[in-house]
Amino acid sequence: MTDLRTPPVNDGDLFSERARQYALEKPLQRIHILEAGCGWGTGLDLGGRECDVTGVDMESPELRAYTCERPDLDTWHLGDLRTVPLPPRAFDIVHATYLIERVPHAELVLDRFVAALKPGGLLLVHMRDRDTAFGFLDRTLPRWLRASGRRRRPRPGRPPVADRRGRARGAHARVPYPVGADGAGPAGAEQAPAGEPPPVPAAREPEGAGPAPAAAAPRPVPVIRTSPPPAVYDRVASLAGMRWYCVMRGLVIAEEYTSRQSLDALPRFGAGTGLADLLCRLVSAAGRGRLTADHSEVTFVIRKPENRFARVI
Repeated sequence: MTDLRTPPVNDGDLFSERARQYALEKPLQRIHILEAGCGWGTGLDLGGRECDVTGVDMESPELRAYTCERPDLDTWHLGDLRTVPLPPRAFDIVHATYLIERVPHAELVLDRFVAALKPGGLLLVHMRDRDTAFGFLDRTLPRWLRASGRRRRPRPGRPPVADRRGRARGAHARVPYPVGADGAGPAGAEQAPAGEPPPVPAAREPEGAGPAPAAAAPRPVPVIRTSPPPAVYDRVASLAGMRWYCVMRGLVIAEEYTSRQSLDALPRFGAGTGLADLLCRLVSAAGRGRLTADHSEVTFVIRKPENRFARVI
């Protein structure tokens, strides 16, 4: 039986480490990653290993604006996750962070992710647990009381990601641009902003001339301060729900962890002072322990068996 543990590192580091381990098992294979929830979280760090990253998420102005800023995505699609194009058995890793609890028909969406995963591939899931005191408060409190305003930042020290042509996506790639007042982004990820001139190669310095002027620094990627997307909390978006789903679909839960990261989503109740934790424990006590206050989120490292007819013991 899979042990329930508290992770020694955050889920981003854990998922990146498991992705690197998987890549080491496939030394001659290009790794294909499905970034499910690309409009909110950060991607995986494979340590410079060549990979193709496809992003999918729901459609909204905020999610589209952030997706357009990400330099690590090769392609992306926003819309109904039940209909976005996902070829079968095309991805080695499906990375879904803060997605399962905020999509309707989450079980159908998970079925599409599993179908798009190669045999032996990894499904990396991090989500808020609906069967907790925090999940209850997140479903019932007004939006203005539970908005966290967390900043989304690129991974510190992460090297530029090389695209299919072998060029680093830096100053000469599509330059991120400020988002308009309505938060809308471009119609697609592969198109540059309208009217943007192509990069001009620097002229050769003539002999005897002084030093060339310093090149202008590329425009920084704007950081959008928003709250996490609202959660729907289907039945599968819980610790017990994911265990049931994996058993029914023949998936193997390799690792399973709990954490309390989302308790800072209640700043109006004094996050960091213990008041949010006290509120969750009061809710748990009022429900006679049916809603736990010991954690708010769960993390799963799930592997799809090589043989779909194999029985999971």
